[in-house]
Amino acid sequence: MSAYTDIEVEIRDPVALIRLNRPDKLNAFTYHTLSELRGAVDAAAVDPRVVGIVITGNGRGFCAGLDAQVLAEVTRREAPPEHTDPASDELPGLFSYLLEIPKPVIAALNGVAAGGGLILALMCDIRIASRAASFTTVFLKRGLISEHGSSWILPRLVGTGRALDLLWMSDKIDAEEACAIGLVDKLTEPERLIDTAREYIERLAVTSAPAAIAETKRLVYRHVGSDLVSALREAQESTNRFVAAPDAAEGANALLEKRAPRFARLGEE
Repeated sequence: MSAYTDIEVEIRDPVALIRLNRPDKLNAFTYHTLSELRGAVDAAAVDPRVVGIVITGNGRGFCAGLDAQVLAEVTRREAPPEHTDPASDELPGLFSYLLEIPKPVIAALNGVAAGGGLILALMCDIRIASRAASFTTVFLKRGLISEHGSSWILPRLVGTGRALDLLWMSDKIDAEEACAIGLVDKLTEPERLIDTAREYIERLAVTSAPAAIAETKRLVYRHVGSDLVSALREAQESTNRFVAAPDAAEGANALLEKRAPRFARLGEE
């Protein structure tokens, strides 16, 4: 029996597939949902079977954001709850922890992604959308602002003007437009969505070193806010470490022997 109530988790080497499972509510979040999602992601991050994580939704929606009842309760409070310990090194924001997971995290967008559901998609590394998907920021229509890091990541994906338009107007856009402006990375037919996301990670598992995937992800996000000189110096230090590591020798040997490389998985003894 699954330990989860609001999500479903399937581990099938090399993919951890996490499905939001409140389809009657378009997979809107409760605090319990958020807790289960975080726990499942953290477990997948340390599981050697898992090269990458796919997050999707059951039913018609990817995620409609915060459950309406929960939102109403939050807005009735005199002061919002503090979710981040000021002494903690953890990034603030609802799904910012996904940026620090050392494995690829793919959003497989099956339907509407709205509000916090859109933030979940934005904080994933790659977004693959069904042609049935749609997107809306919705925050300002609820009297809220661009929340939880969306003001940082959305302009980097679509440009400043488009980001402000999406945030101010909260217009719903379809998957074709989302792909055209850079909000979505790949489009697929609805029946191919999960297979497409799985196949991406399966391909990574046979071509790319998991340790190098993790370090590349770390550097890319870190260098978004770095100056060029600092980024080049850090990349050089990292390069020197990886050139001397076993994966580099395995990669060279695989090339010479004309075979697929056999890289160690993260977490393997």
